[in-house]
Amino acid sequence: MASVFTQIIQKDIPGHFVYEDDRVIVIMTIQPVKPGHVLVIPKEEVDYWDDLDEDLAEHLMRIARKAAKAIKKVTGSLRVGFMIAGFEVPHTHIHLIPANSMSDFSLAGLAFAEGDDLADMCQKIKREWV
Repeated sequence: MASVFTQIIQKDIPGHFVYEDDRVIVIMTIQPVKPGHVLVIPKEEVDYWDDLDEDLAEHLMRIARKAAKAIKKVTGSLRVGFMIAGFEVPHTHIHLIPANSMSDFSLAGLAFAEGDDLADMCQKIKREWV
């Protein structure tokens, strides 16, 4: 079954399209963290962002950058946060969220990792780096 984003891309479900080209769409999210929160979505249905074709990943970044600049102008926000969570819909998408501080992301309550644990994980990742 097609993801909800594919259904929006195919115009089977309505969406508020900010931008569209042959590879990517930018739409308003129906559950914004703040006004101006958009999703940058490849038309190709790829679940994990790290499985994207390199050219498509670069294209997504170029479009996200353009969208962020527009969002800053419209909202007056100091920054536009960029997040790929990947749990809500099995179709890669980038959240762009206007923000003036970290509190705009409501990430309060997360525990800090121990330094040794961080160093250990860092080394494991380095060993697996291709």
